[in-house]
Amino acid sequence: MKKGEENDRLRGYLKEFGGKIEKFDVRGEKQGTDWILFMERMKSHINTVIFDMDGTVLNTLEDLTDAVNYVLERFGLPQRTLEEYRRFFGSGIRFAVSCAVPEGTPESTIDEMIPVFREYYTAHCLDKTGPYDGILPLMKTLKEQGYRMAIVSNKIDPAVKELNERFFAEYVDVAIGERPGVNRKPAPDMVRIALEELGATAEESVYIGDSEVDLQTAVNSGLPCIAALWGFRDRDFLVEQGADVFAEKPADVAEILAH
Repeated sequence: MKKGEENDRLRGYLKEFGGKIEKFDVRGEKQGTDWILFMERMKSHINTVIFDMDGTVLNTLEDLTDAVNYVLERFGLPQRTLEEYRRFFGSGIRFAVSCAVPEGTPESTIDEMIPVFREYYTAHCLDKTGPYDGILPLMKTLKEQGYRMAIVSNKIDPAVKELNERFFAEYVDVAIGERPGVNRKPAPDMVRIALEELGATAEESVYIGDSEVDLQTAVNSGLPCIAALWGFRDRDFLVEQGADVFAEKPADVAEILAH
């Protein structure tokens, strides 16, 4: 299937999965948001950075690809390429699997595939995973400049904390994942918890992520967003989803914040 056709299918899944997403302001009230106001705020008083994990600070693509391909093989289904998976990941594993399986695959089959994925990925999640080039120098720079940092992810909370401790503990004080009572992104729950633990406010914070879920999370949390182009989505798709501030490489983030 060609890239354009895959993007059309991805948009279809986004409509299906995202149709029930509601927008929140910084007080938690459902209402629209003013993106231009966010961009104006970006020019001053930013001292806190909230990072997404997969596709933003950690390159998990190969391990995730291997895990889903293992599941597809187990179920006798054709495997996908790494570049195809780049467009599938970012909205949770069920979304990725739903994109990877042939059209018309029953939901009951996908239900059976998810625990197989979790078992395999738990055992192999660090085979090839590591920070993106430039992420640790960026975090070091931000730390030296006095920025507070957190990571929020739709991975389960213990895994997020373990990965943060393994790779980023020197720089990142707070790491929040999915847990009971905390809604998954793009709901603002994780960001709000991270800000509270950091002693920060939305008005002095910025969000950095690589997917449409991250863009919506930022809006729902009342934060401006820098879209990371080294991650799972390309510029054209992110522009279509509303992105208008981009970092080609991690070092660009420090330059954007400086201006």
